[in-house]
Amino acid sequence: MKKILIVEDEEALCLLYKEELSQEGYDVMTVYDAEQALEVLNRERFDLIITDIRMPGRDGVELITQILGLRKGIPIIINTAYQSYKEDFMTWAADAYVVKSSSLQELKSKIKDLLNQ
Repeated sequence: MKKILIVEDEEALCLLYKEELSQEGYDVMTVYDAEQALEVLNRERFDLIITDIRMPGRDGVELITQILGLRKGIPIIINTAYQSYKEDFMTWAADAYVVKSSSLQELKSKIKDLLNQ
């Protein structure tokens, strides 16, 4: 079972993503900010990380930079409500960029692509 870490500050979205992706057969852990994500990454291995950009404290771009320093090669998906960040070259370090929508189909598709499923 592939293990996914979701970094999202909105609790309702964490619950939705966890439920939907668990039904797809993934082992899903959610955290609410970059600090928690880094703590968990120091203890556990994940096959893929999904992160928001705008969060309290460190933002998702800072988090991606730190993840790449800890775990090179782990696929990262930026999942944000803000299309404008796609033009920021700092987000290019991520493997995929998904704009949040009521349908999780694009996110699920990117996950499958990145995990070669």
